[in-house]
Amino acid sequence: MKPRRQHVLLLWLLLSSGVLTEAIEPISTTIAVGVAATLTAFIASYPNMFFYFHECCRPEWISFNRTGLQADLDKKLFGQHIASRIISKAVNGFMTNNNPKKPLVLSLHGWTGTGKNFISKLIAENIYEKGMQSSFVHVFTSTLHFPHQSQFLEYKSQLQQWIKGNVTNCERSMFIFDEMDKMHPGLIDCIKPYLDYYDNLEGVSYRKAIFVFLSNAGGDSIAQTALDFWKGGQSREEIKLKDLETLLSLSVFNNNQSGFFRTSLIDKNLVDFFVPLLPLEYKHVVQCAMAEMEARDTKPNQHVADMVAKDLIYFPKAERVFSVKGCKTIESKLDYYL
Repeated sequence: MKPRRQHVLLLWLLLSSGVLTEAIEPISTTIAVGVAATLTAFIASYPNMFFYFHECCRPEWISFNRTGLQADLDKKLFGQHIASRIISKAVNGFMTNNNPKKPLVLSLHGWTGTGKNFISKLIAENIYEKGMQSSFVHVFTSTLHFPHQSQFLEYKSQLQQWIKGNVTNCERSMFIFDEMDKMHPGLIDCIKPYLDYYDNLEGVSYRKAIFVFLSNAGGDSIAQTALDFWKGGQSREEIKLKDLETLLSLSVFNNNQSGFFRTSLIDKNLVDFFVPLLPLEYKHVVQCAMAEMEARDTKPNQHVADMVAKDLIYFPKAERVFSVKGCKTIESKLDYYL
């Protein structure tokens, strides 16, 4: 809770529990006048007091923290120099533009455990006061919300209604689509109009919304590129977006198992950034383990972090370069070693 909201809450509690309790008892006219004056001043100072205690689509609850996002990406996201740079610039540019021409559309790709969901969480936490718990952050998981291919047409209608209803409620809504590689091919096309360059659709503007797609699709191509650099004696930091972007978009577009298969979102260039997440190396897994211990208010232990990292499976098998599951199982592994 932000300091100003804490201050308002304290005043409200003092008035409601203390002064107002006293006000219903027999008191002098002087005290009554004092109470009335205090209440009048309080209401005048905080005319929108209700908005401090109930989340709504206002700056008190939705306010971009540029420095916070950058700090989180620098300190908490390990081994992802390309993704970190793209996310920082893309989100900052979008959120500081009062009149964007279209919604921000990010597509994050990579192996399990490389940080796709984590990046979504960091974005949400630095825009919404309640982070991922905000009523303006909406997560769709294909295997949960769209499990049956036979109900494809019903899902399309529901998805359109959900998006329209939520953006009508708050133009600064954020939509996260997880497991895009398991989504019915073509389903995502139904939201194309909402991602395009329209001032509004049926009176609703979608230009200030954020759409984030998460997928394992393209992860093998990304991993192969990283492996090629490693075999060539090049540092992973030498890998540039241009080395991956075209390859990634094509592999996703042509993957008939992906929700992006032949989608017009790619064909019409409505995805602003394809964000590649590189496979994590041993040192990054150690960093994840150390960070998780710190998050648990446990003193980071290098020995424990090393044991956790050594317990994971790496690829290729002989060289053990990249963690197959990234940092996905770190939390449960720590439970065993701590």
